[in-house]
Amino acid sequence: MKREELAAFLRTRCHGRKNAMKAEDLKYAAHTDASQLREQVNALRCRGFPIASGKEGYFYAETAGEIYATIRSLRKLQAGIEKAIVGLEGALADFGEYHVL
Repeated sequence: MKREELAAFLRTRCHGRKNAMKAEDLKYAAHTDASQLREQVNALRCRGFPIASGKEGYFYAETAGEIYATIRSLRKLQAGIEKAIVGLEGALADFGEYHVL
């Protein structure tokens, strides 16, 4: 399923949190694998499509609150990734030469 088709599917079949679809089910509906699904969702979000997510799964946002909740979740992930990067950069000291890429 192409990105635009995925957006249309979510808009019509998964509109609002109450109609969210788990990634496991959505990847089968979209005929893709988990990593490609994440890439497609990310690309759609980058283009301004209101693709939200939560513990219920992925869905096409129905309200601004659903988008804000997704943004908060993404910011938490971002903070966790940044902490991991800092930790790994610290671990480089054990390998001698330290170069930031």
